[in-house]
Formats: sequence, C-alpha cells, structure tokens
Amino acid sequence: MTIDAKTPDEYIQKLPEERKEAVSKLRETIKTNLPVGFEECINYKMIGFLVPHSIYPDGYHCDPKLPLPFINIASQKNFVALYHMGIYADKALLDWFVGEYPKHVSTKLDMGKSCIRFKNMNKIPYGLIAELCQKMTPKEWIALYEKNTKKS
Repeated sequence: MTIDAKTPDEYIQKLPEERKEAVSKLRETIKTNLPVGFEECINYKMIGFLVPHSIYPDGYHCDPKLPLPFINIASQKNFVALYHMGIYADKALLDWFVGEYPKHVSTKLDMGKSCIRFKNMNKIPYGLIAELCQKMTPKEWIALYEKNTKKS
C-alpha cells in the first residue's frame, strides 16, 4: 500500500480509518522516545525518522543525497510495519528485542531483517517500542552504520 504524502500528518490523514489510531500512536511513541538529533519526515513514501545531513553530511551510502534512515512506519496491505535499522545492524539489540517481545505481547513475533509486522492493531507493544527507541542515539547509529558499511 503506497501512500503519497508530503508530511507525516498527511500520511496519517490518508490512512484507512482502522489504521489511523495505531499509526498515530506508534508515531507519537517514537517521537517521544527517540534521542535528540533524529528528525521526522516522509521518506520512501513512509513516515521516517532519520539522521539529517546537518549531523551526518555523508548521508545514506546508497544515495548520499539522502539523509541516513533509522526508523520508518508504513501501512502495508495486511499489516502496519515498523522498520528499525538498528535491530538489523546490531545483533545484541536484535537479541534484546526478540527476548523482550513475548513479555509484552501474547502473539508470535512476525519479523523480517529490519521489519516488525503488526497485523493486529490492538497488539502493538508501544511500551517495548518506546524502550527500543531509547537504546540508540544518532551518534551511536552513525558509528554502527559506518562500522557496517565503510571499508577500512
């Protein structure tokens, strides 16, 4: 499901009614809990939180004109997705999240490499997402990103 929006508010406004509350609450959870330095925007036709060029001028290695992505929220056809690049790049963070998830939600974790899929809008673990957001600063994300992408 692609939503053509220029702002996060417009993105939410264009969602189906049954998704608006969950995506809004997910967005607020992330905004409230991310360390200072990340910026909210629309990128890749999703709500995004990224490291701006003012902090990391090198940008995203795939296209340096783009800022460094960190978290995205998307309303897909059958689920709401949270894409978190930190859990993709940091095995310890991934292991922590996978271990904590069953303490917050009774249903099985549905996850890809960086994508956490929420099919039931009533079973999104906002408290756990808040904790996840607090675990990495922009500076830590940049260091991890460079460690994983730059050749020495």
